[in-house]
Amino acid sequence: MGRASATAAAAVVAGLVAVCGCTVQGTDGKGNSPVHIELPSTKSPSTKADDRPSPTPTATATAGAPVLWRRGDSGRDVRELQARLRQVQWLFDGPTGTYDDLTEDAVRGFQGKRGLPKTGETDTVTWQRLTKMTHEPGKWDLYLMGGQPAGAPDPRCLTGRVLCIDKTTRTLRWMIDGRTVSEMSVRFGATGTPTREGVFHVYWKSRHHWSTLYDSSMPYAMFFSGGQAVHFSYDFSARGYSGASHGCVNVRDEAAIADLYAQVRNGDKVVVYW
Repeated sequence: MGRASATAAAAVVAGLVAVCGCTVQGTDGKGNSPVHIELPSTKSPSTKADDRPSPTPTATATAGAPVLWRRGDSGRDVRELQARLRQVQWLFDGPTGTYDDLTEDAVRGFQGKRGLPKTGETDTVTWQRLTKMTHEPGKWDLYLMGGQPAGAPDPRCLTGRVLCIDKTTRTLRWMIDGRTVSEMSVRFGATGTPTREGVFHVYWKSRHHWSTLYDSSMPYAMFFSGGQAVHFSYDFSARGYSGASHGCVNVRDEAAIADLYAQVRNGDKVVVYW
């Protein structure tokens, strides 16, 4: 190409830069400068989380990412991981706060879907990707299936034999003379059928009780106020705090309430409070 032709070509390129916003990038290694024309995009950026598999180079780049949590770990952070995995429907149990085999499988599936190394361990890259696709869980997302700590007992619970039931923390303490014998997560009545607050006493125990009013099973029922009782709930065990009772105090841990039922006597005090 002659000098005049080269000059003309340069002028054309300069014109394209001015009009289209093009850029000239790099060289071809032979002293020539290839022109790369980048036209402005007509697509608006998407705010939706990218659910498509990432390209292979991303998987290679994250292979050495620091691991935050792995199988066998436990605690509040693991609860949050499990709650976020539930949001994107990779985990359906829990949160339990324990990084078990189900959590490991869920993480591995999430990683594979997005082109990340399928280790089943939550590294920094996996965690960053998950947090971008989910929102911060609330308290009852973290404790959907129970396991929350109990609050300080009401002063009325500090003497005698008492079922001390805290609506704020959704927990039941079985206490004898101010000492906590056991604790368990409980669920209460819905807005239209609230669990009554106050001081009551167990007046009837029914191991295999069946509610004729609601046509449902109420195992280990300990009645304290009319038709309201502390009892095991299959629904609470399966759905957690996604549901509610008709006014009873539901327990989801069958082994725990079986043990409690064996200890509680008619006449024992029941305190229900906020």
